[in-house]
Amino acid sequence: MSTIMDDGRPIFVQIAERIEDDILEGRLPEESQVPSTNQFAAFYQINPATVMKGVNLLVDQGILYKKRGIGMFVAEGVRQRIVEKRKEQFYEQYVVAMVKEAERLGISAEQLSDMIRRGANEQ
Repeated sequence: MSTIMDDGRPIFVQIAERIEDDILEGRLPEESQVPSTNQFAAFYQINPATVMKGVNLLVDQGILYKKRGIGMFVAEGVRQRIVEKRKEQFYEQYVVAMVKEAERLGISAEQLSDMIRRGANEQ
């Protein structure tokens, strides 16, 4: 885990995304226990209530579930759901904005496609 960035988004949202990142990258496998609210709070040096708000966000989405008296766990099958959610966010945040900017600059769909291929090949 890395530190929370002050990127203008609420900290509880960033906490939820960090947990999702850990699930995507295999650090938190499905059915594994998630660190406690107090562990997250101590690690990030933030209020436990803020952490709980981020965890509850993931519970509401069905990504985490609670085992009474034991803690929070990663739900089965959520990795693929997170991938799909992130793909949609990527489309909304980057692709739509890129296409709008391309239109403003007079870049055709074919030219834009060529630029994307060029960028991918340079990586």
